[in-house]
Amino acid sequence: MSVVLKTGTSARWALLCAMIGVVAAPVWAWTDEGQKVSIDNFKFAPNPLTISKGTEITWTNHDDIPHSIVVNSLGVHSKAMDTDGTFTYKFDKTGTFFYVCGLHPFMQAKVEVK
Repeated sequence: MSVVLKTGTSARWALLCAMIGVVAAPVWAWTDEGQKVSIDNFKFAPNPLTISKGTEITWTNHDDIPHSIVVNSLGVHSKAMDTDGTFTYKFDKTGTFFYVCGLHPFMQAKVEVK
């Protein structure tokens, strides 16, 4: 039996499985559990945001007026979110995606999906 070691958590799991004699270890696709973006004072934070493919982003509106999320390149258009309202979207494609508030287009931000 040979074990190829790479850095990171997956390599440690593979080594542990080899040491205790597990014949076939499951393979996991590691992704971020989720990211939060705050809408406050007419700004998105954090901006820009870098995530892994398959990660969900949840936007939460902390302003006293409605906001929405529009990612034109993906055809994403949320409903207007009132104060403390949320919108969640899962990014399944890699690339750089720009988004705006559909009600206030001067509010702009970027998500980089790797």
